[in-house]
Amino acid sequence: MKPDWDSLGAKFKDSPKVVIADVDCTAAGKSLCDKSGVRGYPTIKYYNPPDEEGEDYKGGRDLPALIKFVETELGPGCSVDAKENCSAEQLEKLDEYIKMDATERSTKLESMKTAMAEAEEAHNELLKKLQATFKESQDALEKLKEDSAPTIKLLKAATPSGKAAPAKDEM
Repeated sequence: MKPDWDSLGAKFKDSPKVVIADVDCTAAGKSLCDKSGVRGYPTIKYYNPPDEEGEDYKGGRDLPALIKFVETELGPGCSVDAKENCSAEQLEKLDEYIKMDATERSTKLESMKTAMAEAEEAHNELLKKLQATFKESQDALEKLKEDSAPTIKLLKAATPSGKAAPAKDEM
């Protein structure tokens, strides 16, 4: 993917609307990656102004798919300063939010961010519990296999080689 990503960056390097960048999440960019919710690599995030949270890119990772996405989806998004970029549905919601006073809008935004953070934390806690349960089950299975192996080997060895094993009933 790296060669296609680099080619994409080269194609749009002079674009006034699009910036293609890489961030090393294991080094200096770690705090940015943590803030952006990057959990695996490679992760592609995109931001359309005025979006500061970013969205996960879910499309194809070959050069033609990346180019098509940049050309059709990236650029300034719907905002109070760019209403021409809004769909009818977005305009309706945007107008509703514009009519709110700043405190109400800020409170709603913070409430939604808090709810998302709490849901993410609960999800991560559940994931930890599931991983612990899986590990316990895996360890128990491995122990059973290890403990049973000598007996299974001897049971198989107890059948004389000239005698066939009992026939299996099949349905």
